[in-house]
Amino acid sequence: MKPLLTSRYGIAESWKLANVEPAGAYEIARQALTTRKPEELKDEVKKANIRGRGGAGFPAGVKWGFLNPKEGEQVYLVVNADESEPGTFKDRSIMDLDPHRLIEGVIISCYAIGAPVAYIYVRGELAFSINRLEAAITEARAAGYLGDKPFGIDQSIEVYVHSGAGAYICGEETALLNSLEGRRGEPRLKPPFPAVKGVFGMPTIVNNVETIAAVPDIVEMGGEAWSALGRLPGDGGVRIYGISGHVKKPGLYEAPVGITMRELIEDYAGGMLGDRPLKAVVPGGSSTPVLDPRRKVDAPNEDHPLHKWHGMSEIDVPMGVDTYRALGTMLGTCCAIVMDDTVNMVEACRNLMRFYKHESCGQCTPCREGTGWLVDVLDNLVHGRGKPEDVDLLVNISNNMMGNTICAFADGTAMPMLGMVQKFREEFIEAARTGVPEGVRHDESVRRMIEGAA
Repeated sequence: MKPLLTSRYGIAESWKLANVEPAGAYEIARQALTTRKPEELKDEVKKANIRGRGGAGFPAGVKWGFLNPKEGEQVYLVVNADESEPGTFKDRSIMDLDPHRLIEGVIISCYAIGAPVAYIYVRGELAFSINRLEAAITEARAAGYLGDKPFGIDQSIEVYVHSGAGAYICGEETALLNSLEGRRGEPRLKPPFPAVKGVFGMPTIVNNVETIAAVPDIVEMGGEAWSALGRLPGDGGVRIYGISGHVKKPGLYEAPVGITMRELIEDYAGGMLGDRPLKAVVPGGSSTPVLDPRRKVDAPNEDHPLHKWHGMSEIDVPMGVDTYRALGTMLGTCCAIVMDDTVNMVEACRNLMRFYKHESCGQCTPCREGTGWLVDVLDNLVHGRGKPEDVDLLVNISNNMMGNTICAFADGTAMPMLGMVQKFREEFIEAARTGVPEGVRHDESVRRMIEGAA
């Protein structure tokens, strides 16, 4: 398949306008703004069946359709570039290697939804990406692609980069909006949703970087043609798949929606590192429940959405928003973390829960307290202070976190915890009996690595 999103990554200094204009940069935006109506463009995005690439998987075209501004209200576009999900690194590649693709997508999207201003909210640690974006915006403005009359049309479009302060919670869209306004980065109660009352109290569309970067290709090809590139109904196009961990060729790969995890590991990433057995895969960033290649799909009923894959391994189910939801996990950011048979799942889980405890904003009691309790129980298990009933306690704490908070952070903590216990319960029971050997504990191995480096 011919690359789309990553087609300009191989151009020398691909982040500079002079180098990507000969390859077609901003030509689609020029045609869209000067020859097409906003409603036409919104319709193409809806036909494309592009599911949000940030994790939730909500159809972008449907989200755009929620806009119904009242007289005097200004519409905003906010691009979520707060890429902070562990294991996820796709959006920064777009910002670093082809920032003009993202800006072109922003221009078309702003025109389509009637937004004169867009903000790209970038995770504060991504200073390199911020510099690349700001330089590209300066180039685009100087070329007449941004500003009072982009491409000569009678509509102002301006883009600003806003740096976050490093809080994971600001990846949640309403926490991001609070942060953008200069407030504490805490999620808001919904409704109202951002499309009704977003940044500065105005109607706002919040989309992921990859979602907006796909808009030029959708407009050029037509929504239906772009959707047909995918392998699953209602989940169209191509995606950037990330893969890290115990594979021979970790990195980013552009491929159609609906490839399998087995294909991603074996055909794209070159197979398992050292040819060791695959033990587990976190499929879409750390908050998605783990896949176990030993487990078979249980869908004997013909009406079940996974019936076609009944009896096959979990990693042979096509990677799509709806298929993975039916599997009991999530596609999330579509960036997989691969683990071989050397990994102790209890310690892997503890390492992950320590991250979530640190990143909870503390607004909701079940999340603030629950994340701490999970870490405490896992610490006891790892260090040989646990007891068998602690395994059920982990499940109980997680279940009490689910669905009881303002945002999905607690759910995103509880779901991987529950998935680990469900699929690798025997390891948790063993840890309750004997602890986890010191050599595989994250704290010990990191300590030795640091001391060795010193």
